[in-house]
Amino acid sequence: MELPFLLFVLVGFIAQMIDGALGMAYGISSNTFLLSLGIPPAAASASVHMAEVVTTGISGFSHWKLGNVDWKLVRRLLIPGVIGGVTGAYVLTSIDGNVLKPYIAAYLLIMGGVIIYKAFTMTPRQKPDEYHGPRISLLGLIGGFCDAIGGGGWGPVVTSTLVAHGKHPRMTIGSVNFTEFFVTFSESVLFVIALSFGEYWQIILGLLIGGAIAAPIAAKLSQKLPVKTLMIIVGIVIIILSLRTIYLAMQ
Repeated sequence: MELPFLLFVLVGFIAQMIDGALGMAYGISSNTFLLSLGIPPAAASASVHMAEVVTTGISGFSHWKLGNVDWKLVRRLLIPGVIGGVTGAYVLTSIDGNVLKPYIAAYLLIMGGVIIYKAFTMTPRQKPDEYHGPRISLLGLIGGFCDAIGGGGWGPVVTSTLVAHGKHPRMTIGSVNFTEFFVTFSESVLFVIALSFGEYWQIILGLLIGGAIAAPIAAKLSQKLPVKTLMIIVGIVIIILSLRTIYLAMQ
């Protein structure tokens, strides 16, 4: 059964509202919703990342102009993140979607738990951490791979880990967002090469339109909504939808 176009607009709207309030989880939210609607994992992740190329590009440029980019951090994250993202996208397009779906849903279920956990524990350390060693590159590699496989995860994996370990929140968010454009773009290129996008244009366009409508609303609401409460709600929704996807995949 062909899904209505407005449903994808709604998914993009909800995902952008969540991302606008939390500063992360657009990919995880939208991919979870798409999987729950029966979209194959590769198509879902590809559509999310194609839509995200525009938003991450604007976000990264804005952070650069505002001086929120730590270039040492970007250098550590960029190449490993791209390698991880391309590898994850290749794996996702090389394996039958029906086989992968329960595993991707399980990953998203775990990420829902991570979001809830971060809601209670993620407070930056008072002492700044100036470390820019190999562990950050490894984090970028893992973050890129998880982002491609799960249709999202770069922000929750990379940003939250760095902030929790003492990185300056504003500079970390700016640097990770700046890097995310290149990771997302590289994943999208591989998806374009590996997949036929003729049947997915409605998903991509719907996500873009929904996200564009939600962006200014989310920006205003982010100043009023309690972030901790919202993170808990989002985490619970992601867990419920992921459990539903796992259940249906096992039938």
